[in-house]
Amino acid sequence: MSGGLIAIVIVLIAVGGIAASVTSYFTLQRHRADAVAMAGYRKLAEQAVAGQESLRTQLGELDARLEAIDQLLRSVG
Repeated sequence: MSGGLIAIVIVLIAVGGIAASVTSYFTLQRHRADAVAMAGYRKLAEQAVAGQESLRTQLGELDARLEAIDQLLRSVG
């Protein structure tokens, strides 16, 4: 009887190890997919920041031009 019990315990340990390995594998795959998605989001965020900086520069230039036009109109008027 103890031999059968030992066999059952060994089989349960083996099955538990396999189940843990399979679970770990799929968890790792999910984390890899999340990492790829985060890299895409990071790239998109960097592009958005670059676009905002470009717009800020253009708005600064337009503000300077508007100020020059305002000064010109005040000097004429």
